[in-house]
Amino acid sequence: MSCYEIYFSPTGGTKKVADILAKGIGKNFEVIDMIKYPDRLQQLHLTEQDLCLIAVPSFGGRVPSAAAEALKKAKGSGAGAVLAAVFGNRAIDDTLAELQDILEEAGFTCFAGIEAVAEHSLMRQFGTGRPDPEDERELTDFAVKIRGRMDGADAGGGLKLPGNRPYREYNGVPLKPEANSRCVACGLCAQECPAGAIPRDHPQDTDREKCISCMHCVSLCPQKARSCSKLLTLAAGQKLKKHCAGRKENRLY
Repeated sequence: MSCYEIYFSPTGGTKKVADILAKGIGKNFEVIDMIKYPDRLQQLHLTEQDLCLIAVPSFGGRVPSAAAEALKKAKGSGAGAVLAAVFGNRAIDDTLAELQDILEEAGFTCFAGIEAVAEHSLMRQFGTGRPDPEDERELTDFAVKIRGRMDGADAGGGLKLPGNRPYREYNGVPLKPEANSRCVACGLCAQECPAGAIPRDHPQDTDREKCISCMHCVSLCPQKARSCSKLLTLAAGQKLKKHCAGRKENRLY
């Protein structure tokens, strides 16, 4: 049996959730960062005995387009899948349903699902510090249950996750990171942009049509030279304040 921890984590929150779950399950996981190694998933030769922990953030209630396209190219071959949708203290809407559909179409057997809160990738005032110790305890306890089910006679099948079909419409957000005067054109952002929205020959630019506002370039930049419009960020924060207020809870399926 081989185990894989597969995540799309532009700013690190989804990775934190995936790491907690993998540790709780207690198996020897090979880590696959879908942003740094986008082709690794397609290279896997999975079997029914294998386990894939697959974690993605919720972008506007949907699976990020770059992650969805990569996952559609995988060959599940009956491997078991634990699904995690990570959201910034608003809601996941149809993210888990879409993720389940993508994975089952690719040949995976989905047998556990998680909605988990992490710090918002655009507005850090929402979900600040999460997953926190309380989240870690809750996610770890659920991971232990997943391990017990894996060791039992019936590991999966028949999973029902929340979400609507057709999925919620999502056309992106106007927040697109741009480079400022601190940019030294090192090209790291262009190298790792999952949407190919930053030209390698001129990384100061951003293709606003391709950009999915994942904020990986902002998080990654060693010079802290990429950011979004402060005015637009403030306006977006005010718009989300009502929906992201209070402490949202994780949900386990």
